[in-house]
Amino acid sequence: MKNQIKSFFKTNPNRNFKSKEVAKRLKIKTEKDYKELKTTLHKLAVEKFLSKNGKKYKLKSLPDTNRIVGHFQLNEGGFGFVLPKNNKLKDIYISARNSNNAFHGDLVEVVFFAKQKGKNLEGQITKVIRRKRKQFVGQLRKSKSFYFISPDDVKIHRDIYIDREDLHGAKPGDKVTVGKINWDDRMLNPEGEVVEILGEEGTLDAEVISIAREFGIPTAFSKSVLREAEEINISITEEDVNKRIDFREKNVFTIDPRDAKDFDDALSIEKLDNGNFKVGVHIADVSHYVKAGSELDEEALNRGNSTYFVGKAIPMLPEKLSNNICSLVPNEDRLTFSAIFEITQNGRVNGYQIAKTIINSKRRFTYEEAQKIIETGSGEYSEEIVLLDKIATKLRKKRFREGSLEFFTAEVEFELDTDGKPVNIVKKEIKESNMLVEEFMLLANKSVAEKISRKKKIPFAYRIHDFPDQEKIEEFSRFVKSLGYSFNPHSGKAASQFNKLMESVKGTEEEGVINELAIRSMAKAVYSAQNIGHYGLGFSFYTHFTSPIRRYADLIVHRIVDKTPKNKSGINYSLEELDEICDHISAAERNSMEAERLSVKQKQVQFLKNKIGEEFNAVISGVASFGIFVELTDFLAQGLIRARDLEGDFYVLSEKKYSLIGNRTKKQFRLGDRICVKLVRVDLDNLEMDFIIKENG
Repeated sequence: MKNQIKSFFKTNPNRNFKSKEVAKRLKIKTEKDYKELKTTLHKLAVEKFLSKNGKKYKLKSLPDTNRIVGHFQLNEGGFGFVLPKNNKLKDIYISARNSNNAFHGDLVEVVFFAKQKGKNLEGQITKVIRRKRKQFVGQLRKSKSFYFISPDDVKIHRDIYIDREDLHGAKPGDKVTVGKINWDDRMLNPEGEVVEILGEEGTLDAEVISIAREFGIPTAFSKSVLREAEEINISITEEDVNKRIDFREKNVFTIDPRDAKDFDDALSIEKLDNGNFKVGVHIADVSHYVKAGSELDEEALNRGNSTYFVGKAIPMLPEKLSNNICSLVPNEDRLTFSAIFEITQNGRVNGYQIAKTIINSKRRFTYEEAQKIIETGSGEYSEEIVLLDKIATKLRKKRFREGSLEFFTAEVEFELDTDGKPVNIVKKEIKESNMLVEEFMLLANKSVAEKISRKKKIPFAYRIHDFPDQEKIEEFSRFVKSLGYSFNPHSGKAASQFNKLMESVKGTEEEGVINELAIRSMAKAVYSAQNIGHYGLGFSFYTHFTSPIRRYADLIVHRIVDKTPKNKSGINYSLEELDEICDHISAAERNSMEAERLSVKQKQVQFLKNKIGEEFNAVISGVASFGIFVELTDFLAQGLIRARDLEGDFYVLSEKKYSLIGNRTKKQFRLGDRICVKLVRVDLDNLEMDFIIKENG
């Protein structure tokens, strides 16, 4: 109970909770357990782990010393925050002049001041304990008397100087990695030496390696890891088959994107004598080949997940596994771990089992091919695909009725030439075939988590999503009302309020920005050994089971699920081990997402660099005192209209109205407004674009 409560408050460090709210979130229902919870809350307050204000508890936020340790997060404006390792403390504001010689991400020591910056304590970095990064990537340049790089990472505000003797063959214009950084005096620039020449600036390989280096993502496997992969026996023995349910004669197929190279999930459906359907969700059995504690396993854990850059993927596992023996390619026997459901014609799940299986995929469909079958009702395995689509539609409707949120995140895909340069950008369309696959993956993930949760003592890796922060929801509500829409987060279930709102804005000019701000108001989904449910999906139990080729979380979930029926305890990992693993893979996921966003932004800017002077439809995606952020409707690329370029008036920020308002004319540029813009500047080095307003007529 004590560990559960401590973990809960650590997950919600800045919020106050009454004991009844804590009980509800931890799903404590009996009077006996509730009394124990209240006693434990009181003890934690006495121990100064929690502070108590009236009937509410929260993490104790004031430090006992004015020296603390934390990670420095630098803002592009030059200031930053230190996130204390002691997560009972709030973030500490660090002004640019007080950042000393710390880089973004460094572990630092801070002395905080008595004053506060808004809601945050303010402090000064006094010591860099450990550098997060020992290397930086950038294009080598030469001034009159010295060589330098401006790091690609825009959060690194200092050029790094390089002595002529430390170039090691690099020439101005080359993309290089600079290491052996020395920076002791904030008044001087850091110095380093070239440790790797990545290639000519602008090539796809150089770009991918540059971003990977910037985010600390390894791009190659060690010889020992590759050797271990090569030594894996890929033959399927009779003993393997005898231990599994055999689906090789069934109509099993995959549905994936056009450019997919690894296929880790497949589907099957057949009609039962009672009129119900047997639906199989078959997942590559990666855990059969990647054993816990092996070098392959350690490397996969270190990476946490595969990372998908534009034009090139960096896999979590070597190609022999990811694109070969673990990939559910057509016409090959493959070992799988399956969730097998009995589902009625109305979409009700009557029962399910999680079992080791063997399949032989009969067909590889792209989303486009499956969509054509859904629309026309004809084609290979049309009966199965149409049936799966009908069931998925019912499952989806039921999920939304029960509290799942319906958001979308608009994405783009790129058409690249042979040199990796973008020649076209199109918005991805989400159609029934995409939703079909998603729905059965959600069902499998949810069912696996429910099955393990019944065995209460088994440590498990959940995918959790916390309730939204109340302040952010209130802010979102005010913004929506400023646009003339109704949204009351206190009226009934917040999830149903969100879904009603999203339905009402569908097809309107404001749809994109409202959807984006709604997502921003949410907490981030993470992995955790402490289950609090998944708010966004409306599930009490959820995990990741369906993508073990590209996510380490799924691999450990497979191991735990596999061991559970064979061992009464089912314990594969201790709670402490899982806590550590979940923290690591959550951080790795965030890191990969940031790297992937940078890759997309890079290609968007490259695509638009030759379109200076052209006009585009855009939506205002942000407002600040210095200008308007816009997102191009067709390409989803973002740029800035500087306040000084808004002609005819002096514009002032109105935070309450989410607008820049003209002093004299009272003309407004409001968040969510559609406008026409002209591209006037592209900065490839800093990935920045400037626009001006193109007035109608």
